[in-house]
Amino acid sequence: MAENDKAISWGHPSYVWRYGQDRRLAILRRYAPLDGKKILDVGCGIGTYLARFRAFSPQVYGVDIDRDKVKQGSRELPYLATACAENLPFQDGVFDVILLHEVLEHVTDDGEALQEAYRVAKEGGRIVIYVPNRLYPFETHGFYLGKRYVFGLLPLVNYLPQPLRRLLVPHVRVYLGRDLKRLFRGLMVAVIAHSYLFPGFDGIAARRPWLGRLLRYLIYPLERSPLRIFGLSHFLVLEKEAPGGNNGPE
Repeated sequence: MAENDKAISWGHPSYVWRYGQDRRLAILRRYAPLDGKKILDVGCGIGTYLARFRAFSPQVYGVDIDRDKVKQGSRELPYLATACAENLPFQDGVFDVILLHEVLEHVTDDGEALQEAYRVAKEGGRIVIYVPNRLYPFETHGFYLGKRYVFGLLPLVNYLPQPLRRLLVPHVRVYLGRDLKRLFRGLMVAVIAHSYLFPGFDGIAARRPWLGRLLRYLIYPLERSPLRIFGLSHFLVLEKEAPGGNNGPE
């Protein structure tokens, strides 16, 4: 597959560490302790998050479908492998923390990918998920005009009925809370956290630092308000549990 086609279908992994990634890591750590844990990053790209995780534990593993990204990451990091999210090369119940960072929207079968994460999680292990929010006012993954792909923001497209949205954005999913709940229905999990995050505004901050700071100051308080449902991404943490109750995001 050509590099451009891979970027469209599989998305862009995190290549550099900026404020937005640092913020997401800090939020993750509130709900999924990393110290001394066995950690798996599904869809790890070149290992940007893995490198940070290694500050907390030496038992850090990553898989990605893109062989070239895995090869690049393996120059600096151990325990990377080429694999798809729907078929993880690990035994059952071995990981304390599993990260699916903006991955489920790109895989062939998102339900099967979550089933695999559940399978390789230990009892009491936590599955951390970031996925695009359908109520965010912009589609950030580019769009198609006929057969021509356009990389850019497209406003309000995610508010269209799904058949119309798929004509413009056939290459990536977006999720409502009820869509996430359907993915783990039937799994023995407890919902530890479900919230929404707004962007890091890193691109804006790089060009105009004052504007980036202002946007963060004005927008981030919305994450603690009813307007959080319009955030860029869902943040969901599931804990694998013994047979018992099954909850879902509200």
